Amino acid sequence: MTSTGHARTAAIAIGTATLTVLGALLVGGSGEVSASPPPEPKVQDDFDSLGPEVRATKPAGGRTVHYIDQGPRDGRPVLYIGGTGTSARAAHMTDFFRSTREDLGLRLISVERNGFGDTEFDKGLGKADFVEDALAVMDRLKVKDFAVVAISGGGPYAAELAAKAPDRVSALHLAAALPPYGARPAFCDLSDDALTAAVRDQIKDPRKWWAFPDDSAVKSIPGFADTAYEEGARTYNQRGQRSDPAPQVHEQRLYCERPGPDLSELDAPVHLYAGKKDTTVPPSTIETWRRELPGTPKVRTYDDSGHDVQYRHWDQILVDLAGHGERTVVCKGKHTRVLVAREADRLVAKGSATLGSCAWAKK
Repeated sequence: MTSTGHARTAAIAIGTATLTVLGALLVGGSGEVSASPPPEPKVQDDFDSLGPEVRATKPAGGRTVHYIDQGPRDGRPVLYIGGTGTSARAAHMTDFFRSTREDLGLRLISVERNGFGDTEFDKGLGKADFVEDALAVMDRLKVKDFAVVAISGGGPYAAELAAKAPDRVSALHLAAALPPYGARPAFCDLSDDALTAAVRDQIKDPRKWWAFPDDSAVKSIPGFADTAYEEGARTYNQRGQRSDPAPQVHEQRLYCERPGPDLSELDAPVHLYAGKKDTTVPPSTIETWRRELPGTPKVRTYDDSGHDVQYRHWDQILVDLAGHGERTVVCKGKHTRVLVAREADRLVAKGSATLGSCAWAKK
């Protein structure tokens, strides 16, 4: 056979193969292709949250108050009072357990303090004014009773509120919270110039303000550090104030005020949380709080925590806020359990469980 003949034979073979394949794809000669098209891509119908929205309200005859409100409208309301140098959006730093908070039906509300974030600074305002602002926001939201969780420098404000409106506080949770009782903090002895210089050096770089020790559990939370830095930048620069130290100095001076408010009218369960390695608000302050609080507070202290206890054990705080204070969050095997305290204590003592969500065990 000539080369031309070979080429013609090959072409016929290829054409036949092509027709065979096409024939297999056609149904009954109708021209319809039997192979299924790729599945339809899915696009969500709602937006994912980028964190809480800061809102503003102006009570009658009052100043503009900024706040956040996240969670179900019919959920259990919780007033979140962040530590010193935090904006209303600081609650976003606890969103690493947002799913748990939502499952527990908690509604988290935070009111911004004087001079931070979006809120203008007024050197004439004190802790009582924050309480007035917080109650005005709760009234606007039609929230009568609410739990309070205060972190670090939020402690004195929580005490002020509990003394002013004890009938509206359904529970009080104090996590590494500075007490407005007992010995005054060491910085109270500094001159205004010295305190201003120290504060300016700290707040000009959010990475320094929000630095945690290398062994801190927060290092295992994806994105925590960057969220904290953004919070620091918001607190001190949101309005273009360029890290003005005046609001921070003013707030720290408020922490020096003595005596603290009378809490004898508070008739609500109280939870106290402390990290045994905390050098900022030492665990000994638990006893200071105990002397001022009526009744017998429930105390949770942790060997594994310093001044990060509010984050390392935020899972337990959420469970307590939801009214399950008789239970303890533990990791058993590879699953998180919320067990009756006695059973949890037994498993932890045996070494077959650890405190907190199993998410911490993955660090």
